[in-house]
Amino acid sequence: MAATLIDADLMRRFEQLHMLSRKMAASRIKGERRSRRRGSGNDFADYRNYVSGDDLRFLDWKVYARLERLFLKLFLEEENLNVHILVDVSRSMDYGEPNKLHYAKQAAAALGYITMCGMDNLTVRAFGDKLLGTFGPKRGKANAPACFDFLNALEVAEETSLERTLRSFSVGTRGKGLVVLISDFYDKDGYEQALRYLFGRQFEVFVIHLLSPEELAPELQGDVRLVDCEMADSTDVSMGRGVLELYKRSLDSFCGGLRRFILARGGIYLLTSTALPFDKLVLDLLARRGLVR
Repeated sequence: MAATLIDADLMRRFEQLHMLSRKMAASRIKGERRSRRRGSGNDFADYRNYVSGDDLRFLDWKVYARLERLFLKLFLEEENLNVHILVDVSRSMDYGEPNKLHYAKQAAAALGYITMCGMDNLTVRAFGDKLLGTFGPKRGKANAPACFDFLNALEVAEETSLERTLRSFSVGTRGKGLVVLISDFYDKDGYEQALRYLFGRQFEVFVIHLLSPEELAPELQGDVRLVDCEMADSTDVSMGRGVLELYKRSLDSFCGGLRRFILARGGIYLLTSTALPFDKLVLDLLARRGLVR
């Protein structure tokens, strides 16, 4: 049920927000946002001379009464935003306290709710080693319960393949829009080629890099066996200060490289921990980064 992801108080607060796009995606369905294009919306933009064949409903008869010339009223055309939320449900996401996968579902539910309340088009896709399930495209607040049910029902997949997933998504998705990618980015094949598919299609890309407190600052000590939860590989390590410092440098290098790759191509990158209450993620961090307002 919806209450397991977003409580009623947060839903009311999220209803006051809307998704932002730095480059408005074209849409065939007339929506609730103003575009710079001129069309037949409700907000007046300018006049132009009447020519034969123009719609007579948009003639300004008051101007005609004064000037005895026919002018057509132009309006700001309204269009809606296509929002695609991609949620990593691979086994590495089912880890940590708080659990990364549950946190990702909460974030997706919040952003999906904001999207639909704002009458934008929402599609939510789950992925592991491939695209696994789809909600949408839907718009309108009435579709929120179905979106929450979809997210709650998502099960853990085995492995991650960002390259296969984002290639399939990019090839199979028509038009442009805003892509919000929620993942820990643990993929043995890396992320570069995968993300190139999104940027090559000129999607507006917002990445939420989600890690647990245990991953950001492990407190392991002594002799331990580390097991890759997706590949089942294991290695025995003696956890001392030197090993922890090496891990921290490696993590910083990985996160920094991902951030630079995304920013260099015009995307937005946000690294966050599940230790941060997810309402603060939405109302504070994502608002400051320009995803919601």
